[in-house]
Amino acid sequence: MKLNNYNRFWRMHFYAALFITPLLITLTLSGIGYLFYTNAENALYDDLFFGDSGKEETFTLEEGISEVNNTYEDYTVSKVIMLDEPYNKRLTLTGNTGDEKYVFLDDNNQIVGDQKAEFTYSNVLRNLHSSLFIGGTLVNYLMELAACWAIFLLLSGIYLTFKGKALQVRNTQNRRQNNKRNHALIGLIITIPMVIIIFTGLPWSAFMGSQINKLGESYPDLGNTEMRYNPPTSDVNEIPWATRSQQEPISEQHEDHRGHAGHHESGARTPNDISNQLSVEEISNRADEEGISRPYSIIYPTDELGVFTVSKGSNSGITGLDVSPYEETTNYFDQYTGDLLGKVDYQNYGVIGKWFTWGIPLHEGHLFGWPNKIINLAVCLGFLTLILLGFMTWLNRKKKGSLSAPIKVSKKLSIGFVSLMVILGLIMPLFGISLILVLILELLLNLMDKRKKEFS
Repeated sequence: MKLNNYNRFWRMHFYAALFITPLLITLTLSGIGYLFYTNAENALYDDLFFGDSGKEETFTLEEGISEVNNTYEDYTVSKVIMLDEPYNKRLTLTGNTGDEKYVFLDDNNQIVGDQKAEFTYSNVLRNLHSSLFIGGTLVNYLMELAACWAIFLLLSGIYLTFKGKALQVRNTQNRRQNNKRNHALIGLIITIPMVIIIFTGLPWSAFMGSQINKLGESYPDLGNTEMRYNPPTSDVNEIPWATRSQQEPISEQHEDHRGHAGHHESGARTPNDISNQLSVEEISNRADEEGISRPYSIIYPTDELGVFTVSKGSNSGITGLDVSPYEETTNYFDQYTGDLLGKVDYQNYGVIGKWFTWGIPLHEGHLFGWPNKIINLAVCLGFLTLILLGFMTWLNRKKKGSLSAPIKVSKKLSIGFVSLMVILGLIMPLFGISLILVLILELLLNLMDKRKKEFS
């Protein structure tokens, strides 16, 4: 067997696994926890989701919202989520410092209770999965990079399996060979589903996700529906992926100020006392008239020029709010007249928008119910087993006091190897950038080795 490509792949496979395994374990375990976030939250927050206030007096929805604003003086209601029975209504409040709180109203529109948004089960798991609770661009890039290198590990593992005949059973099979064979076998089984899971999660990533979004904005037929609006950035979880970066239409009363339209924001304080603004209850009635069925969220205008946004998505991340991709819709209502100013449905999305409208709930495990969760769980557990067996195989061959890394080859790079790295680098730009850094590091190490030999 030629050692050129084999050892080069093995060496990269070894070092990649060595450095990113902790991140991969974190991503996988947090992903498993997030698979069941709706089940966990239904049990953990049973009193908030399904309980009642114990008060018999009935409020209108607007009176309930007013009571919430009076009770939580440092917060303002920015979103109202109308869920199906038996869920209570859920209000999102934005504080003076930008923090968020959830408040729940029962059937009488009385306050049941509240919770800090950042400490809910789903948000804790989501923050761990994406940013290790640390946040910031660098950490987000690091988590994305680990996912990209996981793709390389899986693909290079297939090459090593067949090239190294890892599945072959020998007459004198020792523990290391057993671990290696099982490692290779599990890798072959889970590679395709694991690659699908990883790639369907990348639209939310910091680097590749932004590139996909820019592509969708530049070519509306491929990505987002243009609807004659210039799309800014957005961070609202409840807005469907394909429309979350679009700019809202402008309420007719302020048509002259179109350039100052509000965007889909959740961090800004939202005025609830704009003169002549319709009530959320009236907007909810207008949504019903337009045939928008529950569950859906109503997002307040951010200023006098904005509109009410009524939306339902397949990837909201909110217990009780996710719907089928076909049901996704984003509707813009004039805040003064209630007129429907714009509407984007799933059918209006471009190819990219439709693909990720299906891909994200598949990644999160709720596209087709319990079977989706079970399949994702099995793949994730298989991936963890794969990591464990790889580690055990290394320990079995590791010599005391040595890293026992695969030997370095000095032959020139083959066209096949270079082609694969270029293709992966183009598909995953952050992976490509990391490859350049690896190449620079290799060149520096080679230069140091040459100088040592010359000095000797």
